[in-house]
Amino acid sequence: MDVLDAVDRLRAAAGEQHRIRRMVRVGTVNAATVPLLLPVLREFRAARPQTQVEVVGAQQTDIHRALLEGGFDLGLVNHLEGDDVPAEVESVELLRGRPVVCLRPDSPLAARPAVTVADLLEVPLIGMRSGYVMHRYVHRLLDGRGPSFAYSTDGAEMGKLMVAEGLGATVLPDFSVVGDPLERCGALTHRPLAGETPQVLLMLQRRRAESVPQAARELHEVFVRTARALGGTLTAPESPGR
Repeated sequence: MDVLDAVDRLRAAAGEQHRIRRMVRVGTVNAATVPLLLPVLREFRAARPQTQVEVVGAQQTDIHRALLEGGFDLGLVNHLEGDDVPAEVESVELLRGRPVVCLRPDSPLAARPAVTVADLLEVPLIGMRSGYVMHRYVHRLLDGRGPSFAYSTDGAEMGKLMVAEGLGATVLPDFSVVGDPLERCGALTHRPLAGETPQVLLMLQRRRAESVPQAARELHEVFVRTARALGGTLTAPESPGR
């Protein structure tokens, strides 16, 4: 009986390892990874049709923890220039951009070449929840001026939908808006913020480990290659005077 139990346990372990090899888990902050993420998934699927990619939206701290614990193979996170990058993970920069104001094309602010902080205080603002880089940035930008956010949401994708439905404006990295399906169909546009703005970096992270599953390595390579090809098309022009 002990031998049979051992065989069953070995079979179960082998099945679990097989399942793990057939899945790559990616954690993303959803700060507009859609214009990059979708072509990456399409290319990876064509090369590895039997490997499932599970995309999980999460906050940056949760992605970091899951990478260290093995819950995620890869993580997509945003950093403002000057932010410290955790030493426990291996990071590569995918995209570099600037914060922009995401608007409907019929918004009065869309007629302006750049949007000031005073302009932002005149429209309902859609903010990211606490824990997101853009939440921290916008609070620093407003510096306590004006009313609180009209809305707060968990991720850029819902924020963009709310803008497209006319609920207000939001501030996102330019690479989150340029090339987005809503922008391509004319439901969204964007304008730069007036004055100096920090750069926003989209980083691809993975745990430092001697052994990395082959599928995760291949997906990592597709992300890097695609970002290099798309980088110039997923950033907005600089605002006047910057």
